[in-house]
Amino acid sequence: MHTDFDRCVRAVRSRDARFDGWFFTAVLTTRIYCRPSCPAAPPKDRNMTFYPSAAAAQQAGFRACKRCRPDAVPGSPRWNERADLVARAMRLIGDGTVDREGVQGLADRLGYSARQVERQLLAELGAGPLALARAQRAQTARILIETSALPMADVAFAAGFASIRTFNETVREVFALTPTELRTRASGTGAPAAPGTLTLRLPFRAPLCPDNLFGLLAATAVPGVEEWRDGAYHRTLRLPYGHGTVALSPRPDHIACRLALTDQRDLAGAISRCRRLLDLDADPEAVDALLRTDPHLAPLVDKNPGRRVPRTVDAEELAVRAVLGQQVSTAAARTLAARLVVAHGEPVAAPDGGLTHLFPSAQALAALDPAALAMPAGRRDTLVRTVEALANGELALGVGSDWAGARDRLAALPGIGPWTAELIAMRGLGDPDAFLPTDLGVRRAAARTGLPATPAALSRHAAAWQPWRAYAVQYLWAADDHAAARMPATV
Repeated sequence: MHTDFDRCVRAVRSRDARFDGWFFTAVLTTRIYCRPSCPAAPPKDRNMTFYPSAAAAQQAGFRACKRCRPDAVPGSPRWNERADLVARAMRLIGDGTVDREGVQGLADRLGYSARQVERQLLAELGAGPLALARAQRAQTARILIETSALPMADVAFAAGFASIRTFNETVREVFALTPTELRTRASGTGAPAAPGTLTLRLPFRAPLCPDNLFGLLAATAVPGVEEWRDGAYHRTLRLPYGHGTVALSPRPDHIACRLALTDQRDLAGAISRCRRLLDLDADPEAVDALLRTDPHLAPLVDKNPGRRVPRTVDAEELAVRAVLGQQVSTAAARTLAARLVVAHGEPVAAPDGGLTHLFPSAQALAALDPAALAMPAGRRDTLVRTVEALANGELALGVGSDWAGARDRLAALPGIGPWTAELIAMRGLGDPDAFLPTDLGVRRAAARTGLPATPAALSRHAAAWQPWRAYAVQYLWAADDHAAARMPATV
């Protein structure tokens, strides 16, 4: 979009927050870059230029606006809507792959040469993987500076900087303030977090309907790993450097997030996973506009616009739970998962309320005795084969995985049918076009709203909903009067 000068100018002049994260406005006279909705008086047209990413603006010598904080906007929805090389690379960069494994590690995960990855990112985003990772490090550093009392040296290394000097130079260059000045400006702007925790706001594009989002997470919560308490969804997180716990609660204009991490280097990855879990980078205006064109869906969309797809912080965990949930009730699936957690989960060192364990890794589950699984033989065999495929790398479900390839490998596993594969694609891989025409809840809602009720006919009708069929599923599921479609009660 950043190449459409007139459209960008109109968005800036109307301060349209829908375009925050889609592009960034750089002011040639002040050398400042802003989000489209910046409250400052817009510059003259001839003094504006536009960039597709904050990293590209920073690389061109612009610093972040102190009023609108363009580095803290929702991410571009393109990276969660697409499955091409650039989108997969951006998801991996957001998860911290470049900081942990370097550009070559990123390329290896994508299956391309480092040169090809660099060329593709430069062509579309105006910045290579190092510049994009640097912009993320700067934002992570800002969060730690403003929301924690960590010494600056600890902030530097937790944010991924190789040296304190590089940290100081980057912060001054990006924000036109020293780290100490940033912390001073932020002091007194909110209640201090409890020791060992970080409190931050996760932005999103309005509207956001939290009912089915938090309702499903609470209704399917695995005891010991997840719980709904005090108006927030709590869960444990398995992270590259350690583990953590998070509490997420909806607010009118943001999601309140409280993180406790055993290693602060996991902050950027933890934030990225929480955003993916709640689908916070979605563009609800585009999704709802298309779904409203169907007269059967329009009333559901108009009643509660802005529904998101409840996803996951760990696609491997979601795959295991999807198999456990085959042909059983939600309560039975939770019971089976809870037994695995107690028997094979890793206890957390600092429990948060009722949180006691990390969900078992595929490697831990690969060592279990199949005879100990209290489930039908066919589903037990499916679980064992799925876990083996995940543990040996035959089945890759990471944030940078190829959606089509993952579907093919899922379909090749015995006992993985279309319903399970599409559920994993929807909630684990984040495919916005995943569709479940055989799902009982979808078919029941389709019949009530006048849509075709048979899977084949519904699939043909749903072709008009592409590429947002996963969101149509959320509206149909929410048409049922069940706990997963309602905001959980505060307990």
